[in-house]
Amino acid sequence: MKVEFYGHVRQYHHIKAEIDANIHTVLESGQYVMGPMLKKFEGELAAYHGAKYAIGVGNGTDAIWLALMALGVGPGDEVITHPNTFFATAEAIWIAGATAVFVDCDPKTKCIDPAKIEAAITPKTKAIVPVHLYGQCADMSAIKKIADKHKLFVIEDNAQAIGARGPDFKIGQLSDATATSFIIQKNLGTFGDSGALVTNNEKIDSAARRLRNHGSTARNVHSYGFNSRLDDLHAGILSAKLKHIDEYNDQRRKWAARYTAGFKGARNFTLPSEQPGYRHVFHLYVIETKKPAARDVLLKFLNDQGVDAKTHYSIAIHQQAGYPWGRGARIHGSVAQAELNSATCISLPMFPELTEQEVDYVVGKVLEWDKAAG
Repeated sequence: MKVEFYGHVRQYHHIKAEIDANIHTVLESGQYVMGPMLKKFEGELAAYHGAKYAIGVGNGTDAIWLALMALGVGPGDEVITHPNTFFATAEAIWIAGATAVFVDCDPKTKCIDPAKIEAAITPKTKAIVPVHLYGQCADMSAIKKIADKHKLFVIEDNAQAIGARGPDFKIGQLSDATATSFIIQKNLGTFGDSGALVTNNEKIDSAARRLRNHGSTARNVHSYGFNSRLDDLHAGILSAKLKHIDEYNDQRRKWAARYTAGFKGARNFTLPSEQPGYRHVFHLYVIETKKPAARDVLLKFLNDQGVDAKTHYSIAIHQQAGYPWGRGARIHGSVAQAELNSATCISLPMFPELTEQEVDYVVGKVLEWDKAAG
């Protein structure tokens, strides 16, 4: 059996009529950039988050740095995040001109460890960018308390956890802005690149709208800005999919539970942890080998057996060649947990349209390796 990592085509076939209808609407409208479909989707996205504003942009990376720029964070400022995330989190901080400060992750969630943040704060610190890694929320309640105490901005990197929540908070509720990505492999993904900012802050909304469109809010009137717009075709695709996002996330949780039940008693790897009261939406189902040397062995075995397993992310940002590429960066304290996560992680196939047979095949092959590994 061959088990793919992504199910993009299956998802399209399931809601083809809805997607095609929106694409047809956009094509017939003659308005393909900054048109009515984008406005419609922005309203739907804001409503889904219970927020006042949503601003469609070119991609999730742009969403982060546009939020930072809208808040005036730039050269001479520091922004705290963690290094076992996708490169774009740090990249966006550098694009804004700020210094990326890395602290360790929580050993259970792999998200930023709130207990490590406060000691890394200096007079230059202006913001915290927690990443909701793999589909589980960072501890926003603790992060919000730290941010309020030190008068810091908080921008949530929510590229992987749309629809997730904590025990007493929703994503976006305890931050200045939430940045998300809609690249195809996300829980809510379009057929290409795009992203968005969600916020209750009118200043961020107005500044981001201006910055994303060549500094313009009126035809032929410009200031300093960029070209980072979510086009209407992608907005139409996303509008169709947004109606199904909770259903999709429920399916991901179903397959995650089946994986977890199947792996009970495994000896050579650990399973993802869902914190009590949290809704983990399993953008990724990540196991970790107990020995770093075993990770690539298991990864190769699975791929050879037809299981398209991958790694997210196998080299921590600060361990990549050339770091920090002439940009401002600082590591505060030990980041041993983040390094261990990067060295041992394996992502198993995870998408709503998986079948029981495919999930069980993956479980069987992983257990076959586990048994042979002793």
